[in-house]
Amino acid sequence: MEYIVEKIGMSRTVTVPSTAVTLLRVLDTKVCSLNENGTAVVSYADGKKSNKTIEGQQKKFDLSSEFNRFATIEVANSEAGALDLTPLSEATTVKTQMTTKGRGFAGVVKRHGFAGGRASHGHRMGRRPGSIGNAEWPGRVQKGRKMPGHYGTDTKTVKNEILSFDAESMILVVKGSVSGANGGLGRVKVVK
Repeated sequence: MEYIVEKIGMSRTVTVPSTAVTLLRVLDTKVCSLNENGTAVVSYADGKKSNKTIEGQQKKFDLSSEFNRFATIEVANSEAGALDLTPLSEATTVKTQMTTKGRGFAGVVKRHGFAGGRASHGHRMGRRPGSIGNAEWPGRVQKGRKMPGHYGTDTKTVKNEILSFDAESMILVVKGSVSGANGGLGRVKVVK
C-alpha cells in the first residue's frame, strides 16, 4: 500500500542512546476510482492550482475545491472514499520515495567531492576538474567522466523502520534520514 506524504523535518528521540528520526505527515487523500490491478486514482490537496481539467475531475468525482492534485497509487480500499490507513498503522518497515534538493548547475567539488587544487603560490587550479581526456589514443573523453553539470532533483528511495504512527495527527515517524527538502512531497510504500 502507498501513501502520499509531506516531509516535516528531522529530529532525535529522547531515549539514550538517541536515534535520528524523520517526521512525515500523511496527506488527507480521497480514493476517486479503483482499478482492477489493486491501484486507484486518488486526490489530495497541494497548493492552489486550478484549471478546467482539475475542475472537471473534481466535478466528476464529487470533490471539494481543495483536492486539486491526482495520482495513481496502490491502495487497500475496496471502495471509493477516504484512504484506508490500517496497513500503515500495522506496518514495521516502509520504502520512502522523495525528490532530492535541486542544486542547479554545480561544479565537480560540490557535485562529486573532488579535492580541487591548492590555493597557494599563484596556482590557478582552484576548484577546476583538472585533466579530462587521454593522449593520442583513444583521443576522446571517456563516457562516465565526472564533470560539472546539473546536480539534484533526483528521485531517491530509502528503506526505513517505522518508530511510530499517530492516526489522529497523521504523523509518521521513521528511523533515519529521508532525502528532500522540508515541505517536499513524496510517497511511502508499506514493505511489511
